[in-house]
Amino acid sequence: MPSRARGVVARAPGDAVAVHDIVVPEPGPGEVVVAVQACGVCHTDLHYREGNIGRDFPYLLGHEAAGVVDAVGPDVTSVVVGDFVVLNWRAVCGACRACRRGRPWYCFATHNAHQAMTLDDGTPLAPALGIGAFADRTLVAAGQARPEAAGLLGCGVMAGFGAAANTGAVQRDDTVAVFGCGGVGDSAIAAARLVGARTIVGVDLDERKLAWAREFGATHTVNGATEDPVARIQALTDGHGADVCIEAVGHPDVLRQAFYARDLAGTVVQVGVPSPDMALPDIPMIDFFGRGGALKPSWYGDCLPTRDFPLLIDLYLQGRFDLDRFVSETIELDDVEAAFHRMERNEVLRSVVTL
Repeated sequence: MPSRARGVVARAPGDAVAVHDIVVPEPGPGEVVVAVQACGVCHTDLHYREGNIGRDFPYLLGHEAAGVVDAVGPDVTSVVVGDFVVLNWRAVCGACRACRRGRPWYCFATHNAHQAMTLDDGTPLAPALGIGAFADRTLVAAGQARPEAAGLLGCGVMAGFGAAANTGAVQRDDTVAVFGCGGVGDSAIAAARLVGARTIVGVDLDERKLAWAREFGATHTVNGATEDPVARIQALTDGHGADVCIEAVGHPDVLRQAFYARDLAGTVVQVGVPSPDMALPDIPMIDFFGRGGALKPSWYGDCLPTRDFPLLIDLYLQGRFDLDRFVSETIELDDVEAAFHRMERNEVLRSVVTL
């Protein structure tokens, strides 16, 4: 039988979100229903609300979540009712060209639930990143429910950590600069510290966020509102620039700074999510050619959840990766709109909805 829940819905671009009654179908083949226990308020949800990712309104927001399996569909064997799971939006298919080539972290056909959750009047809801977890319960593909970790690993923490460890391949004794010191950027800083980077520079326009960056392992911080980040990073790296620059903002001007702040043959990783109207910065082709190295977008930190979630939870349990530090506050479903505004004012690192 279908079940009912309360969920946070964005009905039109830029409109305030509101809590609505929703209908969750009984899980079909390959699907599970998860009773959500906690869900982080991520910038990606704000992008959905603003219409910067898609136009399939109304959206059921929320994706950075953990909970307990409440029901399973026919043929599901990977989880059982009662399993504690983290929800991830990269449930690899195993059959696309990336998976067949042994690169499942690039999977081009990740699994989602086939059925739609709806409003009371039958209007289909588009779940954010195929999850929709600002709700008491949600319907997902079985492969999206991994029983290894806590909710914050489901998006921002994994994206930032993976941007440094996977996409950027930061190594011991590297120099690293991270542009944007929110949840994603601080996760990248934490990863760089864990692997033994020698110099880690956090760049932001907000002193509060720079203080967070230092807590997560930045050896130096730069306020881009008062000094030139490129010149400062070069000064901190013997005049060379950083081996790896990570852009965690999603803005052409910041990407340009990251490009020029890297060393010759260095790597620029973009993990910040841009809006559809943004274009690559105006960089002379001779500079692109002459500086060498790599410019790499990072999808979800190029992670493989079955591999990386257990690793991060082990690091957490060993006291080497402080997941708890990312949680600034816990809130209820009705507080999500206010949490978006606190996020925009840089007052929180992560708000987490608890149910």
